[in-house]
Formats: sequence, structure tokens, C-alpha cells
Amino acid sequence: MKRFEEISNLIASLEGDFEKFYDKKNQAAGTRVRKGMQELKNIAQDIRVEVQNLKNG
Repeated sequence: MKRFEEISNLIASLEGDFEKFYDKKNQAAGTRVRKGMQELKNIAQDIRVEVQNLKNG
């Protein structure tokens, strides 16, 4: 569940940057969004590997 909390916290922390980028066209916020999404992708991949390993025993 720790990994789920990491994802939840990451998404929550990016909310402001999403608003700044999409609503106010702030380019720096877009860079932060892209960086955060890459981090989210990496965490998700780690979780997939961990679940697969636990499933296969």
C-alpha cells in the first residue's frame, strides 16, 4: 500500500501544475507535469514487476 500512497501523493502534488499548464498556458508547469508523469510511469512499472513477482511466488 505504500506504493499506492506514493502514486496518490504524486498525482495530488501535480494538480496545481496541471491547472497552470492547461488553464494559464504556463510552459514551466508543463515541464513539471511531464517530469511527474515520467515518475508516475516508473513507479507504475515497479509496481507491476513487484505484483508479478509476488503472484509467481
